[in-house]
Amino acid sequence: MGQFSWRKRSSQAGLSLLLVCAVGLAGCAQGASSVKESGQSAASHSSDELVLAVGTEPEGGFDPTTGWGQYGSPLFQSTLLKRDAKLHLVNDLATDHSVSEDGLTWTITLRDDVKFSDGEPLTAEDVKFTFETAANSGSVIDLTNMAGVQAPDPTTVVFTLKTPQSTFISVLTTLGIVPEHAYGSDYAEHPVGSGPYKLIQWDKGQQAIVEANEEYYGQKSAFRKLTFLYLDEDAAFAAAQAGSVDIAAIPAAFSKQQVNGMTLESVKTVDNRGIMFPMQPAGGTSADGFPAGNDVTSDLAIRQAVNVAIDRNALVEGVLEGYGRPAYSVSDDLPWGNPDTVFADGDVQEAKRILADGGWTDADGDGIVEKNGVEAEFNLLYFAGDLTRQSLALAAADMAAQAGIKINVEGKSREETKKQAYANAVLFGWGSHDPLETYNLYSSTHKGEGYYNVGLYSNPAVDRWMQQALQATSEEEALPFWQKAEWDGTTGFSYQGDAPWAWLVNIDHLYLVKEGLNIGEQQIHPHGHGWPVTSNLEEWSWDDNAK
Repeated sequence: MGQFSWRKRSSQAGLSLLLVCAVGLAGCAQGASSVKESGQSAASHSSDELVLAVGTEPEGGFDPTTGWGQYGSPLFQSTLLKRDAKLHLVNDLATDHSVSEDGLTWTITLRDDVKFSDGEPLTAEDVKFTFETAANSGSVIDLTNMAGVQAPDPTTVVFTLKTPQSTFISVLTTLGIVPEHAYGSDYAEHPVGSGPYKLIQWDKGQQAIVEANEEYYGQKSAFRKLTFLYLDEDAAFAAAQAGSVDIAAIPAAFSKQQVNGMTLESVKTVDNRGIMFPMQPAGGTSADGFPAGNDVTSDLAIRQAVNVAIDRNALVEGVLEGYGRPAYSVSDDLPWGNPDTVFADGDVQEAKRILADGGWTDADGDGIVEKNGVEAEFNLLYFAGDLTRQSLALAAADMAAQAGIKINVEGKSREETKKQAYANAVLFGWGSHDPLETYNLYSSTHKGEGYYNVGLYSNPAVDRWMQQALQATSEEEALPFWQKAEWDGTTGFSYQGDAPWAWLVNIDHLYLVKEGLNIGEQQIHPHGHGWPVTSNLEEWSWDDNAK
């Protein structure tokens, strides 16, 4: 199918999403009404309160030691350092930090005026407790390289690493500090922290109500009370239409519709979508016993041809309604990304040339190239119910078909996708402020860990470059090594090298915002888990004439 057909199909996907909301307005309204039942209608609450539908409910609750806050502000807790709107490092709990010449000892000096929301002081012992708890949690927080942490006095913390690790700085910016005296088995549901807000009420599956932490040491927010509604995207849009929320996160499919009293805010992100390719020939098994490998996607010519055939600007315009930008790596526009790996795409003739040079020809004239009796056909899985991923997958398949590659698009549950991901291409989403994500996706040491590197990619040269990046003593020193892992002029994990991925787009995060509400200068957002829009709440305000 040509470009017209997939554009039509993506429009239909957007229309179907609207129809879902229209048909299910009772459910949408029910979700939105939970706020009204509490007397919190956006039309009636006071100017120092906000109602937000900006993200999903954290499945594991609000415990930083098990992952809360990794893709956005922990809100209830403070971090040692943080990143400003330009992603520059600034102090939070710390007043200073230093790294020894060998990169093994990190020393943090703390503020002496910080209290938790229960009035107890925050000291170095709490920091020590937090990092030790996180290290023992077996969660997504990787502290395996931490040899130990000491608190020689109330305002000094000393971390000792086994080997130098430039990405350790990212842990200092994301791991919220929890209180040793108030930490227990129910902490995730009843968090105590030193962040700008404290949790007052959590109605699981419906909403969380938070209030300003009067003990907070930093710049105070103009908003005393926030109510977070856990609504699907269609229900959030319906709530915005009903005037029940002050901010609603919406998909691109709704972006062209005007909502009275709301303005559309678009935030640049590294929230990317891309196609992961199985890298080994068929016949293998994963570490957990699932079939692994694919005789088509294991061929470099196939992977490079798919990359070249896909017109990323057309995906941005046709699927994302213009709200996004092309993706060529997992770290576009981030300091550790390599700008030299951007390439000319949307070139079907170049894709055909790559295939022909790789021995793939259409000998029988059926429109699908083949090699050694194997047709260029494979499955592309996406998480069922995610209409944006569905539209991207269908569009990419139509584009690849023009070059002679047949891609069968299938929606699967997350559980089923995990079982089949080692042998089938998958449309995944990633995006982080931490270069460690790059390492996790491409390192041979992380093959098949969770959703990391399920394509079982391995390149010794890439491993060496990334190891040098990790063992650098600073972020700045590590940057050229990350870039060379992507492409060093000879090899790498970019399109010019092994092409284990075909990155497609970076999706803008879209918010309908109440007229007169200023949400400040937003960071480039990471992947959509968490509530990244709230990372600068202290900057939010009403315009004077909107109060």
